[in-house]
Amino acid sequence: MQKTIALVAHDHKKTELIRWAIEHKKELSKHKLVATGTTGGLVQEALDLPVTRYKSGPLGGDQQIGALIAEGKLDSLIFFWDPLNPAPHDPDVKALLRLCSVWNLPVACNTSTADMLITSPLFIEGLYERAMPEY
Repeated sequence: MQKTIALVAHDHKKTELIRWAIEHKKELSKHKLVATGTTGGLVQEALDLPVTRYKSGPLGGDQQIGALIAEGKLDSLIFFWDPLNPAPHDPDVKALLRLCSVWNLPVACNTSTADMLITSPLFIEGLYERAMPEY
């Protein structure tokens, strides 16, 4: 079952995300990949897979990914954010993570969690259906 997976990484975490993506290329190749600008270009080049690229995070890409979440068009987010280096668009990062929580979207912020998410039978076999928020 094809899912839409967003890949996002802060500057100091891009190398880590690319390394992770290469390690999981076989599984990622089964899904639709979307990403913020620079990260998307790096992922596309490293994996030789199509990636729908949105704007760079600080230029609105985080909000574009957030819109996909709110519209129910995203199945998971792999977001290697850098908690030790404050970003000028930190409110956007927090808003994106808040949307993941509100919409019960699986999100991985480090390699350990990303490994568990991408290899989960619930994810691979499409057995998990997340509940939508009640409001």
